[in-house]
Amino acid sequence: MAALKAVFFKVSSVRKALFGALEELFDLPLETKVKNSSKKPFHGYVQKIPKMLPFESLGIDDANVLEKVKGFTDVLWPEGNPKFWKTIQTYAEQISELALIIRRMVVESYGVEKYFDENMDLTNYLLRVMKIKVPETTDTEVGLLPHTDMNMLTILSQNHVDGLQAWTNGRLHSPTHRVMMRGKETRYSTGLFAIPKSGHIIKAPEELVDEEHPLLFKPYDHVEFLGFFYAEAHRYGTTAQSALKTFCGV
Repeated sequence: MAALKAVFFKVSSVRKALFGALEELFDLPLETKVKNSSKKPFHGYVQKIPKMLPFESLGIDDANVLEKVKGFTDVLWPEGNPKFWKTIQTYAEQISELALIIRRMVVESYGVEKYFDENMDLTNYLLRVMKIKVPETTDTEVGLLPHTDMNMLTILSQNHVDGLQAWTNGRLHSPTHRVMMRGKETRYSTGLFAIPKSGHIIKAPEELVDEEHPLLFKPYDHVEFLGFFYAEAHRYGTTAQSALKTFCGV
């Protein structure tokens, strides 16, 4: 498994402003929020996932890039909202800095740090912002179903409501996780996803393939895998890990 809990003080200073911005965002009319569209699976506006509490999510591609966050803001607030985009971009820039630190730790731990700069240059950061409404009962309810993430790295941050497999040749696994809800408060959260750029072929470094660790996955394009997973998950309820094996397993 590959999961850790981190405290990053730079991010802590903008948390209050961040979750205030999320409340403002999700208070927009539905006809405004659906303007957040994308041809890439899981990148645009999403709502009403079966077997879950009322859920909404929007996606901001390259959220650490000022022009991209401004563009997202201008779609939803044509009159402008500088306070919103400054808050989101500051947070995304700082959390992507944490992502770099974590990814450097990973490559150094496997002795393949020579690939670090190449991998960073070929990575996009998708910021998904999420809202799960309070359950109507005092019982614990499922906010998000058990799932695994499909990207290289995910950094989650939430308000006070509790709630890289192929590249490492199977040595790291995306842990299964879910969100459980109870109480009387809505849960707001963010997920920064480090995603390989379209057209970049992911393959295990030769240093991570040997007799003890034979090659498990053929080289593949991550965006093509997203499309495959989206179709398989809707048709068969496939998990990300089983879909990856089907898509490019040796």
